[in-house]
Amino acid sequence: MLESSPGGARRQPLSDPFGRGITYLRVSVTDRCDFRCVYCMSEDMTFLPRKDLLTLEELDRVCSAFVRLGVRKLRLTGGEPLVRRGIMDLFRNLGRHLRSGDLDELTVTTNGSQLARYADELYEAGVRRVNVSLDTLDPDRFRAITRWGRFGQVMDGLRAAKEAGLGIKINAVALKGVNEDELDRMVEWCGEQGFDLTFIEVMPMGDVGDDRLDQYLPLSLVRSRLAQTWTLEESAYRTGGPARYFNVRETGGRLGFITPLTHNFCESCNRVRMTCTGTLYMCLGQQDSADLREVVRNSESDAPLDEAIREAISRKPKGHDFVIDRRRGRISVPRHMSVTGG
Repeated sequence: MLESSPGGARRQPLSDPFGRGITYLRVSVTDRCDFRCVYCMSEDMTFLPRKDLLTLEELDRVCSAFVRLGVRKLRLTGGEPLVRRGIMDLFRNLGRHLRSGDLDELTVTTNGSQLARYADELYEAGVRRVNVSLDTLDPDRFRAITRWGRFGQVMDGLRAAKEAGLGIKINAVALKGVNEDELDRMVEWCGEQGFDLTFIEVMPMGDVGDDRLDQYLPLSLVRSRLAQTWTLEESAYRTGGPARYFNVRETGGRLGFITPLTHNFCESCNRVRMTCTGTLYMCLGQQDSADLREVVRNSESDAPLDEAIREAISRKPKGHDFVIDRRRGRISVPRHMSVTGG
């Protein structure tokens, strides 16, 4: 079935081989970050040369192609997206798709370090909610997890985002022996602040210099522990992402779980991811990809770009292959999460 945009243009909706509509694009705008979280990066990272990255204009062109092909939600990620020079120009430009009605939502995932600087501008560009990665409420532990992060700076950013009118969801990676003793406190604190909270299992991506088995804490165990303190009522709430949500009766807050290892969430996958170099991954947990950078740089017409996107979606797999190999301790995907985008 053809869809029409407010301008009257006709477009064939994107659909993968399993009949899933692809309506959500996550775009990494940089592999750089001002933190070095222990589950995401090694401390001594080598970043991509700038010539390999899509320019802001090229990022706009590719994102706009996806919108033209039926994507309704864009999320900019990193690395840390807000450290990229000129990034607010991209947010403002993409905001035109919100105003036209061709895009339902423009969001960002951030570590919060730059929110105090950019929260108002994000709201003005059309962003209405942000995901903030925060794994602990203890300043010393925060420093240990992020290596370079400043807890007070993130708290200032959260306050600024709240004052700007942005909805906030906290993303916390559950780490065995690291933050598992304060997960109850995080549920309580997010309820007090009016923030949604999502717990995430550590994902086996990239060499970060630590043993994945030491970090891995199954969320099935986390949920059963939390249920001893909180009344978790299943919710029909969905954001287009993989989280399964519950309402916490005692706080009135919303709690989500993202479980790539203990529960495969692929059956309803509606998203693809593009790196800052223009490499499109149809699945976070697979290596198959499409090079959109060469298409963009070798053609002034958008027709080859549209064709390349459709061909890539036709190869989207049914599910991911995430696994932590307990016999060999190997990782499932060699690229770092910061390259693909959170």
